[in-house]
Amino acid sequence: MRVHFIAIGGAAMHNLAIALHKKGYKLTGSDDEIFDPAASNLAKYGLLPESFGWFPEKITEEIDAIILGMHARKDNPELLRALEKKIKIFSYPEFLYEQTKNKKRIVIGGSHGKTTITSMIMFVLKEAGLSFDYMVGSAISGFDTMVNIEEKNNLAVFEGDEYLSSPLDLTPKFHKYKPHVAVISGIAWDHINVFPNFEKYVEQFTTFIDSIIPDGKLIVYKNDENLQNIKYSNKNIQVIEYEAYPYSLNEVGDFVVEFRGQKYVMSVFGDHNMQNVNAARLVCLELGIEEEFFCNTITKFKGAAKRLQQIKENANSAFYLDFAHAPSKVKATITAMKQKYPDKKLVACLELHTFSSLKKEFIPHYNNCMLDADIACVYYNPEVIAHKKLEEINPEFIRKSFGNDVFVFSETDKLQDYLLKINSKDSVFLMMSSGNFSGMDFVKFANKIIKD
Repeated sequence: MRVHFIAIGGAAMHNLAIALHKKGYKLTGSDDEIFDPAASNLAKYGLLPESFGWFPEKITEEIDAIILGMHARKDNPELLRALEKKIKIFSYPEFLYEQTKNKKRIVIGGSHGKTTITSMIMFVLKEAGLSFDYMVGSAISGFDTMVNIEEKNNLAVFEGDEYLSSPLDLTPKFHKYKPHVAVISGIAWDHINVFPNFEKYVEQFTTFIDSIIPDGKLIVYKNDENLQNIKYSNKNIQVIEYEAYPYSLNEVGDFVVEFRGQKYVMSVFGDHNMQNVNAARLVCLELGIEEEFFCNTITKFKGAAKRLQQIKENANSAFYLDFAHAPSKVKATITAMKQKYPDKKLVACLELHTFSSLKKEFIPHYNNCMLDADIACVYYNPEVIAHKKLEEINPEFIRKSFGNDVFVFSETDKLQDYLLKINSKDSVFLMMSSGNFSGMDFVKFANKIIKD
């Protein structure tokens, strides 16, 4: 099969391209910009376009299908040529469904925790020696790519993103997968640029529930207020509720779970991660994994990239990186750090980077989400605001919106200078962002802050 990718440089798009290349498909692709790690990953497999840009002459009758990424616009010249030639066009979630429609599909949804839960399930299944298709939104140790599609597999595990499918299909990706088993970890308003009010956002999860196949199963976090308010119109499914896996803390602050009298020390920590563990456990049980095997295996799971990722630690200090950006995620991450390090000073830094987090009317939703940090810093780049064509914001507005004594920075050098002046002894530093604080080298900076 010959496939062409329009906007091949996206995180999921380039990983899907690699997966199809491994499957033996003939591939071409275009994009107007491709950054690392996508550029290096594509180059490794000979898939990096020779020139960046859009080339309608690439769209010929020999192409069997187009996979269209969200980075492309409706007036993309390659897309217009494909429409003119009536070539079949897929969004990547539609194509993933086509590739797995005869397999058992597990889809993990929710405003937070879905990458971690998906990663946990994948980790346990691999340790059990099972082969399966997957798509996950982060790099995971032990997996070469974020997407895998193989003919021999009869199981697929997908992270279910509620963001839009393609420029031609303005519906959420997770509506496409039609799961046999679905998870919803919780609902907290995100993607304000697409879902302008909370009610519209919640509707997407109701539609997701309706997409579960008859006799399927929905695993939902019991204590999420917004999930409790959803009316399950899909009557042909079994609903299974879960809470955080019961845990205790040992003398060094590790999270410990117990099964049949055996204690298992977790590598991950925080109440929200114990919720994630329990969701992953329930899915694995549905797939025939023994609970004792799950408990023993999950102790070795150290997390997905940028999900409470430890960059450096010594006897009295630590430096962590996390993907948290929405208010509920920020609060949960800070809570987890305080649970892990109750006797240390927590220095928490948040970058406002996404469209939602930089939109002036949304910023007050961050009120008190950093209250448990001993020192709280908020960083934003005015150039990013201008690039996104959003209304200007000022430090005083951010301070008032967050509702506690946050230090606000709009220059990364000044933020770093401030952090370097803090005594690192008995301190934990937490950097939270879906970006990189305008190019910060976290490993290098952690080594500056925490001396060996």
